[in-house]
Amino acid sequence: MENFAKEKINIFSEYRIKNIVIKNRIVLPPMVRFSLIDKSGYVSDELIKWYGDIAKSGVGLIIVEASAVEESGKLRENQIGIWNDSFIEGLTKVAEEIHRYNVPCMIQIHHVGFLDKLNEVSENEIDRILKLFEEAFVRAKKCGYDGIEIHGAHGYLISQLNSKKINQRKDKYGEHLYFSRKLIENTKFLFDDNFILGYRIGANEPELEDGINNAKQLEKYGIDILHVSSGIPSDKYKRQVKIDCLPKDFPLNWIIYSGIKIKEEINIPVIGVYGIKKEKEASWLVENGYLDFVAVGRAMIARGTWMEKARKDFKYRNLNNIEIKLKGEKC
Repeated sequence: MENFAKEKINIFSEYRIKNIVIKNRIVLPPMVRFSLIDKSGYVSDELIKWYGDIAKSGVGLIIVEASAVEESGKLRENQIGIWNDSFIEGLTKVAEEIHRYNVPCMIQIHHVGFLDKLNEVSENEIDRILKLFEEAFVRAKKCGYDGIEIHGAHGYLISQLNSKKINQRKDKYGEHLYFSRKLIENTKFLFDDNFILGYRIGANEPELEDGINNAKQLEKYGIDILHVSSGIPSDKYKRQVKIDCLPKDFPLNWIIYSGIKIKEEINIPVIGVYGIKKEKEASWLVENGYLDFVAVGRAMIARGTWMEKARKDFKYRNLNNIEIKLKGEKC
């Protein structure tokens, strides 16, 4: 693992991906704000204001919440859409509001999928959905975002296709990363030095070893930044931890640990996510070179001033030379 600590990297260090300058290492992950959206799927004034407030707080990167490629692909009725051009106006306003505060933003593109019926869905139907993703990518760029994040985690469509547990198809989509590979190949014309491609990957599809192998392949396909979250676990895991190899003294969640292990195997930047609530947790991960970025989601919703407190905590700790110590948890 590259030792970023020697270079004095911290959560307030800048990072550049192509021409996109990210002013610090804290990311707002895609948090679907159901309470701010109605059943139409259109962006609301409340949603625009919320993203503006987070951008104003000084976060480094915002990934706008999951946007459905078709109405039947929503996670819930009150989820934003991107399935036709009528959504462009509202989504553009979100990007413009975030950019007012000099914060780059990506948008996550999503389809809920078919759960245990994936193998019964026709090849033509998945071809159709692949085309919907491609069209959504074009709309996202028209809206002025700095990049796109493919939602390939959490058991949704692409996670289902990536999963050795779920995907037993006998057609071309039986190649677990086929959908992702074709989507990336078919939209390469969109991605230049000012437009980046991210991917939220399931670390366990169904094992961590599978997540690592998928990450290596996605890097080869041209992903610019990888966001490591959870996938569809093996049935053998009856406990909260869904991997075999979590050290007993590791102080954070198994998903964060999975992100660290994946980062060791690839060269593109990695975002870790899950349960990060405090500055010292994010700083421990970045200062030790375990992750390039740390996503803070629920804690930032709960406290809109999270970044302000993080700056104060960081400054106090460094002025007083306080070593970061995190308590371990039992595996």
